[in-house]
Amino acid sequence: MTDDTNESETIMEFPCEFAIKAMGLSNTEFDLTVVDIVHRHSPDISKGAVKTKLSKTGKYLSVTVTITAQSKKQMDAIYQDLTDSEHVLMSL
Repeated sequence: MTDDTNESETIMEFPCEFAIKAMGLSNTEFDLTVVDIVHRHSPDISKGAVKTKLSKTGKYLSVTVTITAQSKKQMDAIYQDLTDSEHVLMSL
């Protein structure tokens, strides 16, 4: 019998560069909200680590923040906070 928990924890080697993407409605605060959430868990966000892209219709905005991920626990916490945010429609 395989323990899926241990197996999933060994897929990535930490620390590693990891791009976190979140999508939501385009407004002046969405990108700041995503960066704030990621910054809580990864305070060392480097200059140029944040990229945004507007949808073709201009209704949605995707924000990608590249961090140096330190652990699976850190990644899980970031994704949980993004999921809990009422402004984030989807995160990858």
